[in-house]
Amino acid sequence: MANITQPALRPADPRFSSGPCAKRPGWTLDALSDAPLGRSHRAKVGKSKLLQAIEETREVLRVPADYRIGIVPASDTGAVEMAMWSLLGARGVDMLAWESFGAGWVTDAVKQLGLKDARVLEAGYGEIVDLADVNFDNDVVFTWNGTTSGVRVPNGDAIPANRQGLTICDATSAAFAQDLPFDKLDVVTFSWQKVLGGEAAHGMIILSPRAVERLESYKPAWPLPKIFRMTKGGKLIEGIFKGETINTPSMLCVEDYLDALQWAKSIGGLDGLKKRADDNLAVIERFVAENDWIGFLAKTEETRSNTSVCLTFTDPAITALSADDQAAFAKGVSSALEKEGVALDIGAYRDAPPGLRIWAGATVEKGDLEALMPWLAYAYEVQKGTLAKAA
Repeated sequence: MANITQPALRPADPRFSSGPCAKRPGWTLDALSDAPLGRSHRAKVGKSKLLQAIEETREVLRVPADYRIGIVPASDTGAVEMAMWSLLGARGVDMLAWESFGAGWVTDAVKQLGLKDARVLEAGYGEIVDLADVNFDNDVVFTWNGTTSGVRVPNGDAIPANRQGLTICDATSAAFAQDLPFDKLDVVTFSWQKVLGGEAAHGMIILSPRAVERLESYKPAWPLPKIFRMTKGGKLIEGIFKGETINTPSMLCVEDYLDALQWAKSIGGLDGLKKRADDNLAVIERFVAENDWIGFLAKTEETRSNTSVCLTFTDPAITALSADDQAAFAKGVSSALEKEGVALDIGAYRDAPPGLRIWAGATVEKGDLEALMPWLAYAYEVQKGTLAKAA
């Protein structure tokens, strides 16, 4: 271990958490100086800010003009639950799961809503289901990008334009970093805390005209909590999609989201955001290609995420360990990096295979990832040295 030399360069920002994610480059508290604190969200200034957030979301994400966009409670989780409780049950549903959050939606559909005509298609961590097996005459619920597994749907080609069911897409780690084919998606949800580095607790829900038609023509068999209700008297509550939120939002968080959207536009909008994430992923890809002891959890390059990048230790000396010892080894690496102050919160998700999870979304600087890579090798070698010493 005495021969292991610490890298000289450290990341300027060690925040590589997969949510809440790093703030945009150059962010300071001054960015929030125009927040209308102490004012009602129903006052003119509050409504104006909320409507601006909706309109700029449409602009940056390139959401079609006839799709509704609403700001809703309880982050992406609230948005997904709102869609499921309001829309499911009208026809059969295919529930797709390839990581922990997708598995959570399966539980809600099957056990909480008690849907009898629910078909569950599952894939292990690092894989996605064969989309050719999906019945799009059913409603379909799925995550676009698996935050805890580092996999993504490569494109929307498998979704037919003439589908009979609705596609309900949890896009929280994909929005603003990957192309979302809105013509193939009827409900899209995300939170502010991911690619744009916003604050937690606020969700976004985007509805296609087909989703609105379902809302206005179908009444679920179960009661809906107030925060899930998007219709009144069989008609869409249009105010939700004009900034008249169901409950009180944080105007400080709204201001922060507006700041992030302005930054996104300043770097080229969606194209600029995607390029930054792709360039960040490329840094990690080069490192993995040069080191045979580490690999991607995603089984194929086509489905590899450019935001939540999940890595596993492939060294036979590590893979031969018990599952508990592998987890302890991975935790030792991430803990060492945190102790050195070079990488915070990069341990694999608790339900995922042992390894590392590095956020590479647009708010992360490429130079910080380049500085981090030698530290990964350093921490790995140090941790492996402790195994040899223990033996």
